Amino acid sequence: MTQITQGLSYKFTLLGKELTSHHFQALANFFQRYHLVHVESQTKTLSEGQGHDATQFIVTAEQPFEILRDLCLSFSETEHVDLVVQSLDFNTKQCRLVCFDMDSTLIGQEVIDELAKEAGIGAQVAEITERAMQGELDFQESFRARVALLKGLDIDVLEKIASRLTINEGAARLISTLKAQGIHTAIFSGGFQYFAEYLQKKLGLDEVHANTLDIQNGYVTGEVKGTIVDGARKAELLKELSIKLDIGLEQTIAVGDGANDLPMLSLAGVGVAFRAKPLVRKSAKQAISHVGLDGVLYLLDYSDNQIETNHI
Repeated sequence: MTQITQGLSYKFTLLGKELTSHHFQALANFFQRYHLVHVESQTKTLSEGQGHDATQFIVTAEQPFEILRDLCLSFSETEHVDLVVQSLDFNTKQCRLVCFDMDSTLIGQEVIDELAKEAGIGAQVAEITERAMQGELDFQESFRARVALLKGLDIDVLEKIASRLTINEGAARLISTLKAQGIHTAIFSGGFQYFAEYLQKKLGLDEVHANTLDIQNGYVTGEVKGTIVDGARKAELLKELSIKLDIGLEQTIAVGDGANDLPMLSLAGVGVAFRAKPLVRKSAKQAISHVGLDGVLYLLDYSDNQIETNHI
């Protein structure tokens, strides 16, 4: 039998492209249905009328965090907005590291699928990628199988693909704000180092860790060099970088969308599933699906005014 925790306070953040009276009434009904006590005096409007809205609530609840998280996911799916619950144990002002997955998180593409298109095997590789990201296949095994299919690909296509990558909504705003606050940023990617370094230069990230394609005489060999960056390696990198920066894991945020991101999402102080696969949304501590990546800023208690004036 699950033991109920008495009277703990949590932070709920409601996010959407345009929050209406309908959404706030639905949230009021949600609070009432599950006997959640909303402390009205602590409600904060963090964003309004800027292409996205965000309002923060402090709520006292008897249910444990895991149940509240599941209830928030159900609300989000029904109302087509994001309702995110966080423990007040996470001190947003002490966040010192934010690490990102790359493919389908910072960018809109899965780079290995783009490489496969150039090799004429796009559909075959895309199917394997989707199953791996859903958690249906072992990442390392499926990754090696996909890379092997790229054997003989001319490296000239790398620059071509990089030039057509699309940065996901809100990524530039999020990273520039984090940089302005002196927060360390990193990519931990199961994709490829060439593209991670391209994004590092474009967005100004502090460091990147990804897989290195083996190239000989200007062609992909179908192999990768060094340790494959899978889910376990992402978690290791988060630990290693935290030690390097002399911070605790509770001072970190991780953002990703695939099953191979779950180890780092569970390890970080805040683990955000961004427009993620169903398994990842259900497993991560937090999930954002209806706003851009800069929605993470509101989970850090930043308001639009603070972001634009850099007075945080």
